Amino acid sequence: MTFSIVARDDATGRLGVATATHAYGVGIVANHARAGVGAIATQSFVEVSYGPRGLALLEMGIGAEEALAALLSADPDRDIRQVAFVDSSGAIAHHTGSRCVPSCGSVASGTAIAIGNMLDNDRVLPAISDAFHGAEGEFAERLLIALEAGQKAGGDVRGRMSASLRVVAAEPAEHPWEGGVYDLRADFDPDPLETLSTSLRMSRAYDVFFESVFAPGLVTGAEPVVGDELEAALAGLRATQRELGDDPEPTAWQGVLLLRAGQTERGRELLARAIAARPQLARFVDGLAQVGTIPLTSDHILGKVEK
Repeated sequence: MTFSIVARDDATGRLGVATATHAYGVGIVANHARAGVGAIATQSFVEVSYGPRGLALLEMGIGAEEALAALLSADPDRDIRQVAFVDSSGAIAHHTGSRCVPSCGSVASGTAIAIGNMLDNDRVLPAISDAFHGAEGEFAERLLIALEAGQKAGGDVRGRMSASLRVVAAEPAEHPWEGGVYDLRADFDPDPLETLSTSLRMSRAYDVFFESVFAPGLVTGAEPVVGDELEAALAGLRATQRELGDDPEPTAWQGVLLLRAGQTERGRELLARAIAARPQLARFVDGLAQVGTIPLTSDHILGKVEK
């Protein structure tokens, strides 16, 4: 009913799992990953507990094959399960039960494995594996390219509905809220892989945006940021604006940083442009002025009153 790829990136050590299916909301049940520990796909009459229980075993230092074998031995319905593990060393383990609906199976190569069941044909899994190993670019992008190749080869015989991508860091996280790189989902979509591709592009853009605005002290510090740090933040916001197109928020934040740095005319110009594109941003500007983040209100910026 589903096809997935689970892998460790040889270049960065990141761990990832990506899945597509004709079923609602595959990500929350099928995809599991923990920074510095492993990644797991569980599918085919899915038993969700293979994910968290498997990660717990991997975190204890049990290897992928031993961990999966332990879970399978305790599952009376293992013949209808399909599961794939990759641990932090890149070791993989997989199981396709004898009662999984064909076309089904797995293709393992290096530190990656493609698994699937109820597929349109036997070419889907080799297409996923070949595309992943042949693709260039960032790890997350290669995982999506692999799924897209599987879809083009036939994918789920029932059609398309949802897809998910999870990537975590190579090193274990100190806190449970850390270590995630991407956690993207399209739960009900006529073209879920295209939606995931767009989400990945937007996630990258907003990573730059957040670094350019929400770095500690950049906007909230007692002293304004100037010099090279300011220029780096402005460059990041310009790059985000190019990616987002019509959304004027990155331009507004450029204006905020410039006002704080004392570059009043440039700051007013950019904020006025942003407000013209989205009038509601005037209230955003007034809120920043009210709490002392910037020295001007929207009326000052738009020339309605003099400072």
